[in-house]
Amino acid sequence: MTIPMEDLRKELQLARTEEQRQQALAKMENLRVLAENAIRGAQKNIAYSTREFPIETILQKFQEGQDTDENELFIPDYQRDYKWDDKTLSRFIESILLDFPIPYIYIANVSAEDLELDGRVEIIDGSQRIRALDYFVTNQVALQDLKELKALEGFYFDDLPAGRKRRFMRETLRFVELKGEVSESHRRDLFERINSGMKKLVGAETRHGSEFASSLFYKSVVIPCSADALFSKLAPLSNKKKSNGDHLELVTRFFAYLNDLASYDGKVLQFLEGFLAKSVERSELEVAADLAEFNRAMQFIDTHFSMGFRRTPTSKTTPRARFEAIAVGVAQALRESPNLEEPATLVSEWLFSEEFQLVISADSANNKAQLLSRIEYVRNKVLGD
Repeated sequence: MTIPMEDLRKELQLARTEEQRQQALAKMENLRVLAENAIRGAQKNIAYSTREFPIETILQKFQEGQDTDENELFIPDYQRDYKWDDKTLSRFIESILLDFPIPYIYIANVSAEDLELDGRVEIIDGSQRIRALDYFVTNQVALQDLKELKALEGFYFDDLPAGRKRRFMRETLRFVELKGEVSESHRRDLFERINSGMKKLVGAETRHGSEFASSLFYKSVVIPCSADALFSKLAPLSNKKKSNGDHLELVTRFFAYLNDLASYDGKVLQFLEGFLAKSVERSELEVAADLAEFNRAMQFIDTHFSMGFRRTPTSKTTPRARFEAIAVGVAQALRESPNLEEPATLVSEWLFSEEFQLVISADSANNKAQLLSRIEYVRNKVLGD
């Protein structure tokens, strides 16, 4: 019977002799070997290829033989029912018309004993999009609630000019096709992982592509502050986190918590989006003040916090709770005391203390009381309150 790693850690902590420590460490190493072997054994050697098909071909493969379950491109029984409303369908069609990138559709080549059915293609992920195309092209849904192409409101497919219809049908969608002997259980597993387990665009990634990104505040404050050289030095991030927009996320949190903390209810994403919505109307004067306040806070932190927002000199990442505490706490202190030149309490006396670590590492970090606690902790230390 395999002993869980948690129990082995306890065994190591309770070891009293060198022999006991070595035995516990050996057991932990053995468990790591077993874990690696389990991962390798569970990995599935699935071959795949990417390809593109025009919408006309996609619909042909989906529609022909559908009534007799002989269509080449089919929706398996484990797929959810069609859930899109007409607005979602319309925005999807609008994206195609605007030549926006559409996510990959995942399909699998299915083998069957019946040679008449062999070689059919099962839709693992993308059935909502393909059904939406079918409903639109067969004139079952009119376009509505469009964002860019308002002139097409109320249009069915047949209302489009003939040339536009031909171009639409030639537009291509990208597919990832799984090949080889991919069992139904593996296909079901992949469907579940794509729809619930894999990373979706959230936070800064989503906001950077939303209507907020066109506001003066976002273009003139959030984006330049996130790319500021001093800020990047103070708040290092891994390449992956940079590509995910984490610097944008940190800057947004800084201004949201500094300016609208009273509205925070513990739901970070909704709070940040609400703040950005309120900031759309910010004037050029207010934007200039935002930039000045951010720069003043970063300069103060650069002068008095030798490691910026890092926990150690070699850290290559910036913990969000630590960033929020220091950045917003310092900015609040500078608001209350604009002429402050240095912290009232030596930073070295509290920044590495167990007390500060407890404040920024408590469970439920997004809880409002804990957020307020860590920000106020730094503010009070800087002001000497």
